[in-house]
Amino acid sequence: MAQGWRRNAGMALLVLLVGGGLAYALLVGKPAPEPVELTPPGPPAVDVVVAEPAQRALSVVTQGTVRPLREIKLVSRVAGRVERVAPRFAQGSFFAADDELVKIEDVDYHLAIARAESQVAASEQKLAEERGRARQAQREWRELGSVEANDLFLRKPQIAAAEAALKAAEADLESARLDLERTAISAPFNGRISEKLVDAGQFVSAGTAVATVYATEAVEVRLPLTGRQVALLDLPLNYDNEPLAGDGAPVTLRARFANRDWEWRGSIVRTDASIDENSRVVFAVAEVQKPFAREPGSDRPPLAPGLFVNATISGRPLSAVTQLPRSGLRSDDTVMVVDSQQLARSRPVHLLDSDADSVWVQGLEAGERVIVREPVLVIAGMEVTVNRVAELASGAF
Repeated sequence: MAQGWRRNAGMALLVLLVGGGLAYALLVGKPAPEPVELTPPGPPAVDVVVAEPAQRALSVVTQGTVRPLREIKLVSRVAGRVERVAPRFAQGSFFAADDELVKIEDVDYHLAIARAESQVAASEQKLAEERGRARQAQREWRELGSVEANDLFLRKPQIAAAEAALKAAEADLESARLDLERTAISAPFNGRISEKLVDAGQFVSAGTAVATVYATEAVEVRLPLTGRQVALLDLPLNYDNEPLAGDGAPVTLRARFANRDWEWRGSIVRTDASIDENSRVVFAVAEVQKPFAREPGSDRPPLAPGLFVNATISGRPLSAVTQLPRSGLRSDDTVMVVDSQQLARSRPVHLLDSDADSVWVQGLEAGERVIVREPVLVIAGMEVTVNRVAELASGAF
């Protein structure tokens, strides 16, 4: 028993000695680490675009709603029952200038003319009688041997009153004839009926609106423009000592109708009289001539009022304009350029316009390399390496 215990204790001591030796060998006997020389990182590689300033005319994209150039309410100037309406007197119908649209019953106005003619005849008779009495009074005064006669005796006031009464009667006759003409209601232009307000058999009084109509020779679109967009355009601005300017920049209007895209051509003709107080934008007015005329061989719909359109306005030519990928412009309207010493330099530019992919700026020289992609944040004065020269037209940005 004692002999077995001594054997186990010896084995344990042996294991302890072997483990301690191995631990010592691992901790003390391992080779010392060798020093490694670190290679400093090189300049960051960047992609650039070579600036190519040129004269460019930038288009402005905006939108608006088509409105009639002229829209009026047709109003009856006389009272009476609507005797008849034109066969095409309906909402959406077209008409020509001076076409009779509504006819007011005119019997009462023919009677008024007859009464006025009678009054004119009576006034003419009265004037003739007074002139005859005046000649008789003048003869009687001469027979009395007096040189000067009294105006009242010579019936001059009576003649003046008779002449005035005749003029009033003639004015009443002319007024009755005008009222008769006004029983036929028409518009002074070629147009279209947008709202019908009366029908045959209805009684209307003077001043009653019978229809809302608009002219069809042209329509207009008010287009909002920001200050940046105004700078790109040649707008027809007018001053109080100058005549109205002619047509301004060409405009292309686009709209989707009947599940198809359509285009119309127009031009900017004027600007609004004031700047919008809420949005601070300027409204330019575009006109389109003959919006309802069908072009030969085309099934394009008319440019009707109420249609929402997108407008592209041709800009005026600008000098030294450079197109860059949008990634090349920083938030503070600057770009980073790589100089001849391969150093990044900050360059302020004047932003003219932008879209989802590109920006157009002024302020760059031809041949300058503009950084458009960088692996890390590049600051002014940092040395860089040009990785590649990118092509704007490639669509890589």
